[in-house]
Amino acid sequence: MTHPPEYFEFPSSPEHRPLPAWRRVTRGENRWASTAAVLTAVALQWTLPERLTIKPEWLLPGLELVLVIALIAGNPRRIERSSRIYRIAGLVLTAVISAANGWSAVWLVIGLVRGTEGADAPSLLVTGGGIWLTNVIAFALWYWEGDRGGPAARVLATHTYPDFLFPQMENPELAPPQWEPAFPDYFYLSFTNATAFSPTDVMPATRWAKMLMMLQSAVSLLTVVLVVARAVNILK
Repeated sequence: MTHPPEYFEFPSSPEHRPLPAWRRVTRGENRWASTAAVLTAVALQWTLPERLTIKPEWLLPGLELVLVIALIAGNPRRIERSSRIYRIAGLVLTAVISAANGWSAVWLVIGLVRGTEGADAPSLLVTGGGIWLTNVIAFALWYWEGDRGGPAARVLATHTYPDFLFPQMENPELAPPQWEPAFPDYFYLSFTNATAFSPTDVMPATRWAKMLMMLQSAVSLLTVVLVVARAVNILK
């Protein structure tokens, strides 16, 4: 008996299913998504007022661009080459983006508390929105770099246990065998955590992942509450 093309029959037992891609050696993921996210973060930093940036204003964005170029040179199309230097460069890039955005967020909060920030609502919302979005990108990079040793280590499947449990891992029969998490999945994780202030469908499985998600929720909540409250007061 044959079935129509749209019919899919799950294997009758787990041993008949192919090993999920995230648990075996695979090709590296394309680097375009993570590179686009970093370039977006750099562009957002350039648009911030000078009073909220580390002086000189060009220093950290310039360093970020240099690191991006170095990482692209090491893995031009797919992230497959694993080396200690490449790993350190990726972590330094993420740390620089986080430090620059953290500095801006702290001074924005200080300005809002003192009443020196937020002369007009539109400018405040644009500035606060830029810092918030950069925060989402920075934490997405941390999740992406940290989960099972980072993108290069995930290619080799050297880490057995995941730091983040995606729905496709819990229910492999609902995902194609070639599915494995890539940067867009970690960006989604970061975005939903920053908007819901808690995990949604992706669960942290290790202590560092839980602490990092908790920190992101706290930063996002503080930024959103203060910026929106100040903007509402201005509009009134």
